[in-house]
Amino acid sequence: MTETTLPRVTYSNIRADFSGVHALLDRLIPEARDGALGKDWPNRIAGRADEGGALYEARSPIDDRLLLGRFRAADAAAVDRAVSAARAAARDWGALPWRERVAAVRAFAAELDRRKYDLAVACLLEVGKSRMEAVGEAEEAVDLARYYCDQMEENAGFERPLARAFEAEETSDRLRPVGVFAVIAPFNFPLALSVNMMSAALVAGNTVVYKPSPAAGLTGALLVAAAEAAGLPEGVVALLCGGAETGRALTAHPGIDGFAFTGSHAVGMGLLRQVAAGRFNRPVIVEMGGKNPTYVTPSADLDAATEGVLRSAFGLQGQKCSAGSKVYVHDDVRAAFLDKLLAATARVTVGDPAERDVFMGPVINQAALDRFQAAAAEARREGVILTGGERLTGGLYDHGCYVQPTIVADLPRDHRLNKEELFLPVLSVLGYTDLGEAIADGNAVDFGLTAGCYARDEADLALFLDRAEAGALYANRASGATTGAWPGIQSFCGWKGSGTTGKGGLGPYYVQQFMREQSRTVWRG
Repeated sequence: MTETTLPRVTYSNIRADFSGVHALLDRLIPEARDGALGKDWPNRIAGRADEGGALYEARSPIDDRLLLGRFRAADAAAVDRAVSAARAAARDWGALPWRERVAAVRAFAAELDRRKYDLAVACLLEVGKSRMEAVGEAEEAVDLARYYCDQMEENAGFERPLARAFEAEETSDRLRPVGVFAVIAPFNFPLALSVNMMSAALVAGNTVVYKPSPAAGLTGALLVAAAEAAGLPEGVVALLCGGAETGRALTAHPGIDGFAFTGSHAVGMGLLRQVAAGRFNRPVIVEMGGKNPTYVTPSADLDAATEGVLRSAFGLQGQKCSAGSKVYVHDDVRAAFLDKLLAATARVTVGDPAERDVFMGPVINQAALDRFQAAAAEARREGVILTGGERLTGGLYDHGCYVQPTIVADLPRDHRLNKEELFLPVLSVLGYTDLGEAIADGNAVDFGLTAGCYARDEADLALFLDRAEAGALYANRASGATTGAWPGIQSFCGWKGSGTTGKGGLGPYYVQQFMREQSRTVWRG
């Protein structure tokens, strides 16, 4: 079996035979550890290396003895150079016929496809993501770029004729590029979320100044290398690594015409307010997390519910904006469901995600570990920890922030662990007798990203679909109660504090947000 004939890994085909993929990873992971890590990665501006800014080291969350590489925290002068290069390239890139931009982004997608296993291994080592999650993310990145190209083609470049007031008057409407977009990506999906924002901006005709998370500079550098190898023109994509200071210099730069950001609610809302205080508004396309409930009804398939809740709660250590962090279980099935869930959780393997059978790696850093320990302490004081709640120690565990998958019960409904996004492998269990009241409580948070339900009773299912206040709803999925969106199959939309536009990525209304409307009237008499 060759790389071209290996099965595609997605977030839903969890029971497929991936033995061939595992065999390939058994070879690639040691090769990456021995040869691809520990290098210096300068920033990239106009197709050339840029070393403006302080050098910093990044180490793997899996094992702090493993040096991922050394990166440059771009300083204000480097930010200015990147924005200037992007502005210089914007006119020609935006003026390209849309079909030529589509061809260029499709070439980028093809390059990502050729490199997807190397990208997946880098993602695994950099983020601590399990094997199949990492490969699935690399596949998703390819599909995202291709899907947004499809959207341009299906909508004829978003150009259309309008009705005429006079026969001699030619009228039309089109969506045109905005200019230069700052793309600021998080650590948890460094491939898919970066490509999501970048490819939508690019195919719409914008140039991109891209800042990955400081915890994901390696995958960021590899993505930009793929863009350059695909032949994207100089200046169309720039790479700026760094942390908060680099981010502030980028978002404050007057040469940025639009912003695409995925990250915390606090930072996203701060960016929105900052831009709104300017001389005029600019696009701010932001996804900011979630507090995603699941409802297990008396008619639920408890085996499917157990698998779906566990995968969404503990996949990537709960470090997903779509993670299922609380589950409402009807009193009639609570005991049976908890028996199944606790037994399944006891089988979760925590360790080096480079190993085939490991489901959970470490949380990303010490700050995440501190949040976990604070949450566990609160849960012990004010509720009951049914399983977990401890840091793991000894051996490899002493070289990363490894924690137990944790299930908590009996917390007050208004407790902060039931209201705030934790970004941790902590699941709160709440009982209920009335589904409508449970859904109302699940809605009573600042977020509205995803929600899940397990119900074979059609009335319960209809109630959930009608009343759940979230942009992405899932019902009866064993592959994930609140997680697992895929380009063109599930849009990923944030309501309330989960997004700024009400339209999500992965779906048919995303690319348009990177463009602005213009009507044209030309007298031909």
